[in-house]
Amino acid sequence: MKAERCFPRFTITAKGTRWVEQGHPWIYEAEVLSGDGEVENGSLVDAVSEKGKYLGTGFFSRESKIRIRLVSRSANDRFDEAFWKRRIKYAWDYRKTVMRGDTDCCRIIFGEADGFPGLTVDRFSTLLSVQTLSAGTERIKDMLFPLILEVLREDGQHIDGIFERNDASIRALEGLNQYKGWYGEEHPASAVTEICENGIYYSVDVENGQKTGFFLDQKYNRRAVAAISEGKRVLDCFTHTGSFALNAAKGGAEHVTAVDISESAVAMARANAVRNGLDGKMDFLSADVFDLLPELEKSGKALYDLIILDPPAFTKSRKTVSSAERGYKEINYRALKLLPRGGYFATASCSHFMPNELFVKMLRSAAADACVELKQIEVRQQSPDHPILWNVPETDYLKFYIFQIV
Repeated sequence: MKAERCFPRFTITAKGTRWVEQGHPWIYEAEVLSGDGEVENGSLVDAVSEKGKYLGTGFFSRESKIRIRLVSRSANDRFDEAFWKRRIKYAWDYRKTVMRGDTDCCRIIFGEADGFPGLTVDRFSTLLSVQTLSAGTERIKDMLFPLILEVLREDGQHIDGIFERNDASIRALEGLNQYKGWYGEEHPASAVTEICENGIYYSVDVENGQKTGFFLDQKYNRRAVAAISEGKRVLDCFTHTGSFALNAAKGGAEHVTAVDISESAVAMARANAVRNGLDGKMDFLSADVFDLLPELEKSGKALYDLIILDPPAFTKSRKTVSSAERGYKEINYRALKLLPRGGYFATASCSHFMPNELFVKMLRSAAADACVELKQIEVRQQSPDHPILWNVPETDYLKFYIFQIV
């Protein structure tokens, strides 16, 4: 028997109903026909079709164009501590399985892909770095965060504290303020910790680092690059903390040049190289990759056997996809021109708004203009701690290709 409904009821258009029934958890403002009274931001509400059919229960956002983010499609669910603890445990058990125990630094909760709309939880050794990007998860975080600690500690995991990285501008779209700082009174003195990924040590600053402190989604792509780096001269563009460069050096590269426009990023990459005893086979350069690649081409020399392109997202909306495509083509074309026949090439895009079909089209065009052919070695995506739901395209964002130039 279905539980008696105690949540405000919102009626959804036929178009919105089809969207939800196809498996997407978002209901947009334009698809809401009517609702019950004055609902508080972040409250749980029921969504029903125009015929009164129950579609699901989700967090209501008064400010966002995503008006309802579904958390359940079962009318029998009760959204108490037991419900959320089960869901946290399910997410953690999934990581233990797909990461094969490699969970000392990984994403524990990946928003909608784990049934937690707008919530990101990254583990960096003994620290958790979290972002709550929806009004609903912000509203119940005082229940969720202790439960996350409880699940991990019950499994023998040592966690010293939770740091909130709620300084993302996207929170404003949910009517939320921006801030960052420790959650609760239980935390270490420093927000800096050390992680070991693929056998390489990194200093991670969860307070001031990019996003939640470190990009975990390329973990196994970095390992794939290390596997083809032995004896090669490597150029790592957009190096950030030096992660791809360090993996290449550890993989046996003859020499690695790591490039980033940010001098602070270059300093961090250099420090990571020293920490890992790899600085002897690496050099670091603060430069704009868009300027550097044409300058290197002018030398007329085959300076590198392997070039890695891992740029930041060139587009964060559909409106700028065309200009982003031009930017991606420029750097890929320039990199391909620099490589000799038989050279190797790794290239990525982390923007959801640059779909794989368009990225592939861009690569084909760049290769044709560079008068080279691409022999595909591997096609990869984000590591499995960032799961992809086929019914939620927004969870599928990272494209990663490795080629040989022929």
